[in-house]
Amino acid sequence: MPFVQARGATLFVTEAGAPDAPPILFSNSLGTTHRMWDAIVDEFAVDFRCIRYDTRGHGASTFDGQAFEIATLADDVVALLDNLGLESAHIAGLSLGGMTGQALAIRHPRRVRSLALMATAAHLPSQAAWADRAALVRREGTQAIVEATLQRWFTPAIVAAAPPALMRVKEEFVAIDREGYAACCEAIGAMDLRPELGRITAPTAIIAGHDDPATPVAMMLEIAAGIRHATLTVMPDSAHLLAVQRPAATAALLRAFLAKL
Repeated sequence: MPFVQARGATLFVTEAGAPDAPPILFSNSLGTTHRMWDAIVDEFAVDFRCIRYDTRGHGASTFDGQAFEIATLADDVVALLDNLGLESAHIAGLSLGGMTGQALAIRHPRRVRSLALMATAAHLPSQAAWADRAALVRREGTQAIVEATLQRWFTPAIVAAAPPALMRVKEEFVAIDREGYAACCEAIGAMDLRPELGRITAPTAIIAGHDDPATPVAMMLEIAAGIRHATLTVMPDSAHLLAVQRPAATAALLRAFLAKL
């Protein structure tokens, strides 16, 4: 089932691992595709049913061009789980994927077995700045902001070394549909999940990058304070796209969290 229909979107889906293994769904960052999780899924597919998808307007997923909210992205996950015949799954999301995970756990708590939130935020001002970014990308494409984005996503040493994983992320970023990217920017700008964090009941692990300028540790502390029984880990030598920069460390933290459930 490579494609799933959601309201106003067609989502590309890929799976790895045994169909009867515990399901874990990975949700990607703004400006990336499902492939940002490659290194982690390679390990987790041994004993989990790993489900990945491209956010609407990203990668192979399309959408109808209409404006949407973060709640819409959460509803996309519900449509995906329904199509796969799954009542619930463990949810792991980074950045926009973590925002999607929060909204999912708030709106559809029964669908979330556990929640891993990585380098994300419940509120990411300012709305005007996100509107400006959306307008720029609509005019010039993501190529106009790729270098500045990489500086936020990775620590300086990694940017200078330009390993294959970084170069693949860069190539995918400049190929992202400009309208899909811009619509996600506007959804992030309008988002404020802070008043509803207390409704999240799923076991929650929060992983912050120590050197993340995009969603700093303070934003992750705000999420941790709002979700009962959430745990927070700050990963050293990590910027925003920590699952790509340090996949082994990220996988170890995620596996340790799941092992306690």
